[in-house]
Amino acid sequence: MVVERKMTRKFLEEAFAGESMAHMKYLIFAEQAEKEGYPNIAKLFRAIAYAEFVHAKNHFIALGKLGKTPENLQEAINGETYEVEEMYPVFKNAAEFQGEKDAVRTTHYALEAEKIHADFYTKAKERVEKWEDLEIKKVYICPVCGYTAVDEIPEKCPVCGVPGNKFVVFE
Repeated sequence: MVVERKMTRKFLEEAFAGESMAHMKYLIFAEQAEKEGYPNIAKLFRAIAYAEFVHAKNHFIALGKLGKTPENLQEAINGETYEVEEMYPVFKNAAEFQGEKDAVRTTHYALEAEKIHADFYTKAKERVEKWEDLEIKKVYICPVCGYTAVDEIPEKCPVCGVPGNKFVVFE
């Protein structure tokens, strides 16, 4: 059953956002703890990050936001397209105007990666509409900017210049 009352929906949407941010924040904290030589603290952060993911997922489902793969792909396309066409260009312009170099860099990285993500999701949706899966073996993600490549790892990242051997591989 999907939550219908306006106030409860608003609260669950806020809870989803909060749990989602906690999930990501704890994964980032885990990476930092690992770098500093605290593997068990990193493990604790990762475990609790998973718990936060479970909370977010439960809220997401209660809100009726989980659809079938074609609908989920369209939602992903819409989100990535919004980020490419509206959100990141405005955020980057504001950061440039205010002289915030780190924000300019991070919004540029995200903007370039989101363009690729929208394209991949569009291709995936076209395949799903034919009842076919994508034909991919590996996905490579740049750990600095999020640039995404399928099946062939670049020699270096075309967005930020990180060597290809540093990319994270998803098989």
